[in-house]
Order: sequence, then C-alpha cells, then structure tokens
Amino acid sequence: MLQGNEYRLGYRADIEGLRAIAILLVVAAHAGVPWLPGGFVGVDVFFVLSGFLITGLLTREVATTGTLGFTKFYVRRLRRLLPALLTMLLITSVFAIVVLTPGDQGRQATAAATASVWLSNMHFAFSKLDYFSPDAGSNLFLHTWSLGVEEQFYLLWPALVLWALRTKNGQGTNTARLKVSLLIVGSTSLLACLMVTRSAPQMAFYLMPLRAWQFSAGALAWLYFGSGAATSTPGPARPANIRSQTWAGWSGLALIVCSGIWFDGNMPYPGWHALLPTAGAVAVLVAGKQGFTDGASSLLSLRPLQAIGRISYAWYLWHWPVLLLGASLVAYDSGLYRVGLVALSLLLAMLSYAWVESPVRHQSRWLVRPGRSLWAGLGVMVAANVTCISWFNAAVKWQNDPQQQLYRQAHIDAPVIYSMGCDDWYHSDRVRICAFGSQDAQHTAVLMGDSIGAQWFPALAEIFNRPGWRLMVLTKSSCPMVDEPYFYARIGREYVECANWRKQALLRIASIKPDIVMLGTVQSDDFSQAQWVQGTERVLSVLSPDSGHVYLIRGTPHLPFDGPECLAGRNWLPWLSMAKRRCEASVSNPHGDDVFRWLQEAASHFGNVTAIDMNPLICPNGKCSAQRDGQVVFRDSQHLTASFVRTLGHALQAKLTHESRTDAATASMPMRAEAAGRETKQPPSK
Repeated sequence: MLQGNEYRLGYRADIEGLRAIAILLVVAAHAGVPWLPGGFVGVDVFFVLSGFLITGLLTREVATTGTLGFTKFYVRRLRRLLPALLTMLLITSVFAIVVLTPGDQGRQATAAATASVWLSNMHFAFSKLDYFSPDAGSNLFLHTWSLGVEEQFYLLWPALVLWALRTKNGQGTNTARLKVSLLIVGSTSLLACLMVTRSAPQMAFYLMPLRAWQFSAGALAWLYFGSGAATSTPGPARPANIRSQTWAGWSGLALIVCSGIWFDGNMPYPGWHALLPTAGAVAVLVAGKQGFTDGASSLLSLRPLQAIGRISYAWYLWHWPVLLLGASLVAYDSGLYRVGLVALSLLLAMLSYAWVESPVRHQSRWLVRPGRSLWAGLGVMVAANVTCISWFNAAVKWQNDPQQQLYRQAHIDAPVIYSMGCDDWYHSDRVRICAFGSQDAQHTAVLMGDSIGAQWFPALAEIFNRPGWRLMVLTKSSCPMVDEPYFYARIGREYVECANWRKQALLRIASIKPDIVMLGTVQSDDFSQAQWVQGTERVLSVLSPDSGHVYLIRGTPHLPFDGPECLAGRNWLPWLSMAKRRCEASVSNPHGDDVFRWLQEAASHFGNVTAIDMNPLICPNGKCSAQRDGQVVFRDSQHLTASFVRTLGHALQAKLTHESRTDAATASMPMRAEAAGRETKQPPSK
C-alpha cells in the first residue's frame, strides 16, 4: 500500500499479495517460463491497483480538507518512485557501457534518457517498437514504459478527481459526479483502446489515454466497494455476502492466472483480451472489502506473498535489465542460468528496497517545504536526462572506431533488391517484381519467399547472370510461404497483406511458366505439422503444374545472439574479452529439423519439387559462427550477409544441378539442368 500520507488508507494484506502475484507473473514471462507466456498481464493488475489506491487517497483528502495539495501529492510520488528508478538507471547504464557494443549503446541511452523523465512509453510508441517483437527483447529499459504510463496518470488524475468532487457551495463532495466522470473516461478510453488495437497496437499498448480505462476500473472499484472498507472492523456478515465475496476473490484470481497461461505475444493486445486480467483484479479488490479475509484473500495474505509484494516495485525495476545483461554475457540459454539471473535480480531488489526505496519514502523532510522538494526532484530528473544524452553522444563517437564500423556495415549487408523497392513488407499487398536479364531470355528463374528466401538473391544473381536466363524476384518480408493464416506479432494482428500478396504472386508466377522456382521461408514460424505440410502443399499445387522444377530451400539456422553485435562486443574493451562469449553456437535445432522433414513430406507429393539443405555449408561441423575466415556470416541473428551468400553461388549451383539429375521422378528437368550447366561451365570467380 501507499505510505507516507496523512490520508493513507488502512493496510490490506490481500492487496500486497495481489502485487506479489502481479510481479511474479511479469518476471516469469520475461524469464521465459513456458507455461506463463502471458505473464505481462501483471502490468494490467498494477494499473488497476494504482487507480484504486490513488483514487482512495485523493477522495479521502478532498473529503477531509475540501481541496487537494497538488505539490505535496507530486512530491510523495517522486519520493516513492524516483530514487529507486534513478539507482537502477545509473547502475544498469554503467554495466551497459562495459558489456554492450557502442552500436547498441545508442538506443539504450535514448531509452534511458526518456525513462529518466517518465516518457519512455511515448518513446517506444512513436518509434513503433512492438513490446512482443525480438527487437524489443534487447532493450534494457523497455519495462519502464509502464512507469511512464503511471506517472502520466498521476499527473492528470488529481485534477480530474478534484474537479468532479467539488460542490458549488464548497460543502461536502459530489461523489456521484465523480462516478459519472470516471464511467465516461473509462468507457471512452476502452472504446478507443479496442479500436486502436486493431490498427495501431503499439499505440494502444503504450499510451496512457488508451490505458486510462484500467485506472478507471480500479477507481470505480474504490468508489463503489472500497470507500471506508480498508479501515473498517469486520463484523458479522451474512452468508450470502460471504459466498459472493469468496466467489469473487477466487474467480478474480483465476482470471488473472489463466490470462497469464492463455495469453502470449501472438494476439492483439491490449484490446478485449485485457478485459480479463482487469476484471480479475477488480474482483479481487471487491472481494477484500470490509476486511474480508477468507477465500482468495487468505491465500494472498500469506507471509511469502506479503514479502514479495513489499519489494514488487524494486523487483520490477531490476529483473529485466539483469535478465538481458546476463544473456549478453553468456552464449547458452539454459533454464538454470535464467533461474540464477532471476535470483540475482531478487537480491538486488531486496537491497534496493532496504537501502534506497524504504529509507527515502519515509523521510518527512521532503514535505516540510514541498515546493523546494518538487523543484529539486525535477532538477535531478533533468540532470539524469542530460547525463543519458551525453552517454548517447559518447556512444556515437565510439562507433567511429574502424573495427566497430566494420561490424556495423555487416548489419546493412543485405541484398540489393531491398533498395530497389521489390519488397514492400507489410505496407501493402501489391506484387512488385524485380527482373534481371533480357526480357527475351529463353529460360526464366524465379526467387520467391520472405526475407530468408530473399537473402539467397546474391547467389542466384551469380548463377543466372548469363545469356539465355532471366531472374525474377518476388519477396515479402515476414511472409511465410505457407498458405495458412499468420498472426504477425510485430504489427499485432493477422498479416492479411501477406495472404493477399502470396495469392497474387503465385498466380503471376504460374502465368510466367518459369523453368526454375526457388522458394524460401523462415523455419521458426509457429505452425503445426499439419499446417506446415498442408499449407506448403497448397502453395506447391499452384506452382508445380506450370514450373519446370521447384526447390524448397531450408530456412537458415537462428543464432541465440546478433552476429555483428557479438563480434563488435569482442573488440570493445579488449581487456574484458576473456569474460565475453564466443560468437558461435550449435546448429542443432529440433524444431528446424522437424520443419525440414515436413517440407520434404510436402515436396514428395509433387514430381518436380525438391527440398534442399544449404545449412551444412553455412554451419560446417555442426557449428554456426558469426565470422568465418574473415567473412562475417550473419547480418543479425538469422539472416546471412549478402557478401557471404555470394560466396555460396557455385555450391548452390552444384546442388541444384545434382538434385535435378538425381530426381528420378522429374522428366524434363534434367535436360533443363544440363542446358543450364552447358551455359555455366565455369562459374563466376568468387
């Protein structure tokens, strides 16, 4: 509960326990607990709790004094939240300077700068950083978005409460008007949230006005069920009330926990899904009214949950950067290692609570001259912001080191087709073909796929850069070559542009009647076996009848780290190189092996389709290295650099020719392959 307020609410153990449940869910989700992928709903619970508690404090003060002390209110909020936040920002930033590369430090410094002034949620929203995307998972300060939402709520909520509660004659409070006002604010915010989640899910996720309905839900729970309940002495209760409160408590807790189990990043969020944990939190709050301590309230009052609830804010601050920095230091990602990181973050939270948060929040001198305290707090925030900006400027300078520049260039070593506008990503469903070679060429090869398929363009450009051949490229990033509905987490909705584009592209290719089709897609998409096989078969059923031969290229391995960043890290602060991980990983991937078998199964139903595997050439001897023989292999964690792919041109050509000649079920392809071989007896020099 909130402390240090002369209008403080009485202690409710069930609320402290609910805080514990919320933070446990968040930490579990971020630590990768497989059966709690939706643990991020713990933040929704925190929003409801804030609405409940802050509204209780404000209404108590207005009822007692007839007004609000805005300055004191803001000082209490800064006293409660700012010291622990700045401590985390400072220590995390120092470790980031040592552990992370200059190329990565710039974006970390930007996020830290906005977090220091409670604006990181707006930074992430307008930079369109999806909370559930892999890119977001490497930002050390991503978790501060919710703190920004809460502080912006604290900034505006007191004025709304005071305006709604005041009466014309200044006598008493107009609670009815406050309830109506909150119903209007809540319903408007909820409607906007539902609508925006469909078109711009990042905005709905990060921005306070689109989360205000959750604060309003907590506020209304206070006004209808919580007012006076926290300090009342429980008396005889009717059996019907006991049953209803018991049912509400267990149902609310079940809604929260089930949301954590059921939800994941592959759904539009918040949207209507957020109604479940929000309703669950409200139900638990209502169940604990008038000092009711049975049912779920008794569970939430257990001492271990009370202890965790007390340090929930500190643990929220520390768990995320510890998990990310720990992962950046060690190449393997074992469950035991993650448990160790979680334990370390809990220890830091306990120390932060004991040495920073608790001592400061109970200091009364902050309120002796609240105006000065407020200006001092704002000054510290500005100083922290300026320091983070200085860090950003320094990181830009450090990036100019020649060795760092080399690996930065690897990040943009992508096929030229992207700069030609061939790939329109999710922005439209238009089919844009990039063609290379004479329009009158006798033979045609087609490359179709997502970004994993597109990465093979440099090799194919060398193979088919000869008289008599024309190469046509049709790609769409993040669009799997599997005819199945696909939820794209980065845009927070079903990727309908992909389905429309794929249908049109397949018809265009069929009309071209190409000699060769190269089809490539990522192997990590979360389709079932039936979806992989049947969805691929539906694609091949359009391509196969009008194509000479179709090749399914196996998806490339996925590194557990960013290749160029890892290489740059080994050359950043060399005196720490012994503590840094090797930039290699095992090629072993059971899911990838399964997907390739399923592709082979789909290919076996067509006489002119072959699945080929280039991974032994990419990762020889079962090891994937970010750099080999001086050549950077990966431009991120899963895409190959264009320079490296170009060196595989001759090997890919040999494999295509070999596969075609050994495919007994193919009647016309051997002649075409032999013809291609005659035209390309000597491959271009590499």
